[in-house]
Amino acid sequence: MKRIFSVAVAAAILAGGALATAKAADVTVAVGPGGPAIAFGYNDGYWDREHNWHQWRNREEAAKWRQANRTHYYDRKHDAERDQGWRSERWWEHR
Repeated sequence: MKRIFSVAVAAAILAGGALATAKAADVTVAVGPGGPAIAFGYNDGYWDREHNWHQWRNREEAAKWRQANRTHYYDRKHDAERDQGWRSERWWEHR
């Protein structure tokens, strides 16, 4: 009986971990696995949702994100914009 209980507890823990991972994957929009969630993209980099600036790792990363997020990509350098390209809209909070 003790063994059955231990197996049941272990199964519940594993299932809970898998569910938490699936839920987190469902709401995160990131450049790569574990990467920052992007708020606004520019041709020279992007702002993450925590208001940190990042440069694209390579052209492929920028192109892939641009293609999937055209409404939040601006084909110009971020520093040509007011506030360095950080925008007041927080579209990701209204999904």
